[in-house]
Amino acid sequence: MQLKGYFYVILAAVLWALIGPVSRYAFEAGMPPLEVAFWRSCLAWVFFASQARALGQMRVARNDLPAVLAFGVVGIAGLFGSYAMAVRAGGAALASVLLYTAPAWVAVMSRLWLGERLSTPKIAAVVLTIVGVAGISLGPDWSGGKSFGVAAILFGLLSGITYALYYIFGKRYLGRYSTPTLFLYALPVGALVVSPFFRFEAHPWQAWVAVAVLAFVSTYLAYSIYYAGLKHLEATRASVVATLEPLVASLLAFFLWDETFTPLGYIGAALILSAVLLTVVDGARRRRIAAMPSRAGA
Repeated sequence: MQLKGYFYVILAAVLWALIGPVSRYAFEAGMPPLEVAFWRSCLAWVFFASQARALGQMRVARNDLPAVLAFGVVGIAGLFGSYAMAVRAGGAALASVLLYTAPAWVAVMSRLWLGERLSTPKIAAVVLTIVGVAGISLGPDWSGGKSFGVAAILFGLLSGITYALYYIFGKRYLGRYSTPTLFLYALPVGALVVSPFFRFEAHPWQAWVAVAVLAFVSTYLAYSIYYAGLKHLEATRASVVATLEPLVASLLAFFLWDETFTPLGYIGAALILSAVLLTVVDGARRRRIAAMPSRAGA
């Protein structure tokens, strides 16, 4: 069952990797980033709401509703807003590195809130992941000597924390509700919070096609597949495997716009793959150990 979980999470990472290239087409068509985020949330809500209605899964317990709505504010609006501010204050490279501190935050949160053991392989995989993403993101500007302000660091770390909440929230509530049910309530809240920060304007059809792809492929399909995988994996393992996203995104950028890795970027890509391999191998080892008593008693 864990192998199925790894497959789902890797597939979700590939779909998430499309966010950058597809968003770039929307930006080039004249739609600003926060408006892209708004319409992506709204259109994705249509898909999740339709599925929730078709399955008859539209109810949330009154006691859980505040947490679900808070997830919309923090996990959707918070992530979009803090990441955009980090990019503006410190650039996309720094923002990307700090966003993908999420596995480290997940490891800590999972230990505190979910009771997951913080094993040595988990810690090693998290460290490899963060260093690898740093290599891919900072490689082009490694020799520039660029310094960053406090605001850039704080907004970037906040984006990593809010991104980490996707894993923790999903692990805590997926046992009670389906993915469509959760996003039925969270997405419109996030869109509402983001809406005051841009002006609605007319855009060409290319922008709307890009937003539709983001909403259906990189949001509806990606999150549905990811949370299906999260049912079979610990939150920390899932978050580390999902960090294949920047590697896949970099490959797409190479084929679409002839962007290449720096030597440091290639090292970073290798470290990310090593972290994924370490996660999978450690999971297989733990399954073998768990199966030993039952075999002995057979």
